Amino acid sequence: MYDYLIIGAGIVGLATAYAIQNKYPQAKILITEKENEPAFHQTGHNSGVIHSGIYYQPGSLKARFAKEGGARLRHFCETHQVPYETCGKVIVATQENELQNLEALYQRGLENGLTLTRLSADGLKEYEPHVAGIRGILVPATGIVDYKQVARALADDLRAHENEIFFNTEIKKISHQPDGVTVVSDKGSYTAHFLINCGGLHCDQIARMAGVNPGMKIVPFRGEYYELKPEQRQLVKHLIYPVPNPKFPFLGVHFTRMIDGRVLAGPNAVPGLKRESYRKSDFDFKEFIDTLTYPAFWKMGSQNLRFGLGEIIRSLSKKRFVARMKALLPEIREEDVIPSHAGVRAQALTDDGKLADDFIMIHHENALHILNAPSPAATASFSIGEAICSEVPEPTHLTLV
Repeated sequence: MYDYLIIGAGIVGLATAYAIQNKYPQAKILITEKENEPAFHQTGHNSGVIHSGIYYQPGSLKARFAKEGGARLRHFCETHQVPYETCGKVIVATQENELQNLEALYQRGLENGLTLTRLSADGLKEYEPHVAGIRGILVPATGIVDYKQVARALADDLRAHENEIFFNTEIKKISHQPDGVTVVSDKGSYTAHFLINCGGLHCDQIARMAGVNPGMKIVPFRGEYYELKPEQRQLVKHLIYPVPNPKFPFLGVHFTRMIDGRVLAGPNAVPGLKRESYRKSDFDFKEFIDTLTYPAFWKMGSQNLRFGLGEIIRSLSKKRFVARMKALLPEIREEDVIPSHAGVRAQALTDDGKLADDFIMIHHENALHILNAPSPAATASFSIGEAICSEVPEPTHLTLV
C-alpha cells in the first residue's frame, strides 16, 4: 500500500512527487510511467525555455506560477548541478499593426513584476544585430535549460529518498475502494490511498478509466521545428519572439538558443494524427477517428480555419516556413536550416469547442486528475507540484500515528 500513486513521469508528475516528498518525508510514493525513461513526451520535446511570465494575465495562476516556478526551477538546477542560462529574449514587432499588442504586453509584464526595457529599431539591433523590427521589448528574465536533465535529476532525487518509479508500466484499469485506489498495469497491480493523474497526452483517457467525465478531450498539436546550421547560429544572440496573436494560444514561429548551443526555429502548430505524433507520418486510426467524431473539434476548427490552414501549409512547405522566419531574420535562407525534432502539445479542448488556456484539475473520490497543464507548465512545474500537493490529503499512515 502506497500513500500516493502518480501516473506519469513527465516534469509535472515528478515535481508533484518532489513537493509531496518535501512536505511529507515519510510518505510512500510510487510513480508509474509507460515509457522507459522520464520526460519521454512533452517535457522532453519542448524548446527548453524558462519563461518569465510576461504573457499571462496579471494575478492569474499562470503568471504567478511562471515567476515563482522559474525561481524554484533555477534553485533546483543550482543545487542539483543542472546547467541553465538566463540569457534574456526580445519580443519583436515587425509591423505597425502589432504595436498596440506589443505595448499591452509591456504593460502586462510590468504588472507581473518584471523588469523590462522598451527597444526602438536601433535598440533591437544592439541586442540582435540581424533582426528586422520596428520596436521591441527586452525581457532579461527569460532563460534556457534542458528539461530532460531536470526530469532525470528529479527522478534521481526521488529514488534517493526511497520512492519508487516503475518504467515500462502502462495503466490498463483503475478501481476505487473506500480507503484507496487500485491500478492494474501490464506489469501488475498497485494500491495507494490516493491517485494523482499526471498523464499528459493521455490524461483524459486515464480520467475516464477512473470513472470521470472530464468534459474535455486532449487534441494533440504537433509543433515542428527547424534548426539553424552551425555556421548560421551567430545570427541569434538571445531568444527572438514575434508579438503573439492573442486570439490563439500559440506563440508563433520564434528563434530559441538551446543550452547545448543549437538554435531552433519554430514551432508551427498542426493537429496530430495520433497523440504521440512526432513525425508527419505518425497515424493511429482509432485516435484519429476519436478526434474527428468529437463535435468540439469541428467547432474549434471552424473558428480558427484561416490560422489553421496557414499552419498546415507551413508544415508542408519549407519555403513558406522559412518565409515566416524571414519576417524576423531577413538573412535566413532555405539552405541555412535543416529539419529538427517535433514536439506534441496535449491541448485540452472542452466540450463547447474552446481551447482550454488554464489549468484543469478535477477531484473524484480518492483521486486528483490534472487534465490541462498548459505552457508554462515546464517552467512552473515546481509551483504546480506544490499547488497539487496542497490539494491532496495527508498520508493516511501518518495521520494515524
